[in-house]
Amino acid sequence: MVNLHGKVVLVTGASRGIGAAAARAFAEAGAFVGLMARNEAAVTDLAAAIGGLALAGDVARAADMDRAVALLRDRRGRLDVLVNNAGLIGPIAGIASADAEEWGQAVDVNLKGVFHGMRAALPVMRAGGGGTVLTVGSGAAHAPQEGWSAYCASKAGAWMLTRALDHEARADGIRAISLSPGTVATDMQDAIRKSGINPVSKLDWSAHVPPEWPARALVWLAGPEGDAFRGAEVSLRDETIRRRIGLVT
Repeated sequence: MVNLHGKVVLVTGASRGIGAAAARAFAEAGAFVGLMARNEAAVTDLAAAIGGLALAGDVARAADMDRAVALLRDRRGRLDVLVNNAGLIGPIAGIASADAEEWGQAVDVNLKGVFHGMRAALPVMRAGGGGTVLTVGSGAAHAPQEGWSAYCASKAGAWMLTRALDHEARADGIRAISLSPGTVATDMQDAIRKSGINPVSKLDWSAHVPPEWPARALVWLAGPEGDAFRGAEVSLRDETIRRRIGLVT
């Protein structure tokens, strides 16, 4: 098991799904975890349960992201790992009929939110001699899906941001890595299923992996194994990767 004792981790979108599972997994590995969500109350109980810090903020707003990082730095003196997890699937609709405001909101969270996280974390990580930025990506970044134009476009942009960060900051000890978890049994996947649009919505629920799998993968990548994946995307669809992490298939 990865030992992260003494490390400080910030997880965005930590109120449910992959984010909540990741917060638990990092705490189990010994890290102090900051749990960020738009509604602080949504992460208060979990933060208390794992000995972490509940942080209110919307990743779509740069000032909120700056404040969350600053609060965590002031409380613990460092930031070792940032998990860019917050994300939106909507609007699930064709380009011609998609609501423009909802479409823009997805880009604000899925793309600009990742940028805001990287931008806020970099000075703290550089001052500490390095760090790891893990962004929850998607296969949708590489292949379009009907009704997912905002999600696909924003995830593609987030993947490029990972590559850009690696290009700019690897020499400073920053490890930028994307994790593509495949389809995960979360509220987002439930919304996809109910939409009835594109083949992903037709998948049987048993085809989706539990959120604990990508959570364990994120912890694994935050450890020494992550060195081999700087500037790369790791896919949980890869059986070799699953075996290396120790996930049951």
